[in-house]
This record gives sequence, structure tokens and C-alpha cells, in this order.
Amino acid sequence: MASRNFTHLSRHYAHGRINYSTGAFKAVLVASIPSEANLDAWEYLDDVTIEIAAGGGYSLGGFDVTMIVAALDAANDLQAIALSAASPTYETATISAVGCIVYQDTGDGATSPLICFVDYDGTITSTAGNFTGTFDDPVTIAANPA
Repeated sequence: MASRNFTHLSRHYAHGRINYSTGAFKAVLVASIPSEANLDAWEYLDDVTIEIAAGGGYSLGGFDVTMIVAALDAANDLQAIALSAASPTYETATISAVGCIVYQDTGDGATSPLICFVDYDGTITSTAGNFTGTFDDPVTIAANPA
């Protein structure tokens, strides 16, 4: 599966719950790819059931992410939001993750809205070594979805 936005993201935009300029954002590492049903049903961080266990420097709730609003692509009716992190490295960690889930952190998992799943295109594994997560593609907001 390619990286995907969560279905409830549009609703959170409509209600003004996501603010890329002032919000705090994080990402949790996940052990499996969320199903289509998960993408449709999961709305808040508390809904996520596939986060990897804490250990090796990784804490539940994940790592900080910076969201950067890129230039508007008027020709394609798209607004890209780039994801940036300090490429968190967990030293001497034993971790296997297929991707991460990005969310706006409100301080309460029951009200922290999910934004997108970032697919690592395979499992990244470290065994008593360094684990580094990265981002390739931005979150895209379509003005006129097809």
C-alpha cells in the first residue's frame, strides 16, 4: 500500500481541528499496514492498535514531526504539506516497522486526530542497532478530488 491519508482527515479540516501553522505533530511507528477498514474507521490516536512496543529508546506516542506548508500547485489543484523529522534514530534498538502514522498531538490520544499513514515500502528492522525513520512523500490536500 502506498502512503495514504485517513478518511476522517477531511472532516477534521472542515471543523478546523488541524492547524499546520500552530499545531504540534508526532508520528508513531507501526508493525503492520493499516487495512482499508482501519483507514476509514480510525479517527484519533487512541484508535490505533498496531503501534510498536516501547523499547530501545522508542516511547509510545512516537516522535516529533514538523509539518511544512509547501507552495500551492494551482495547475493540479493540490496543496502539499511536507513532513520533516530529525530522522529519529533509536540506538541499540530492536525494532521492526512498516511505516508510521502521523497525527496532531493534543496531549490526549482520545482527541489527537490522525492525518496519514506513511509506508516505508517494506519492513525496516534493527536488531540491537540503530533504527532510523524517514519521510519521502508529502501529505496532499486535493482541492478538487477526482
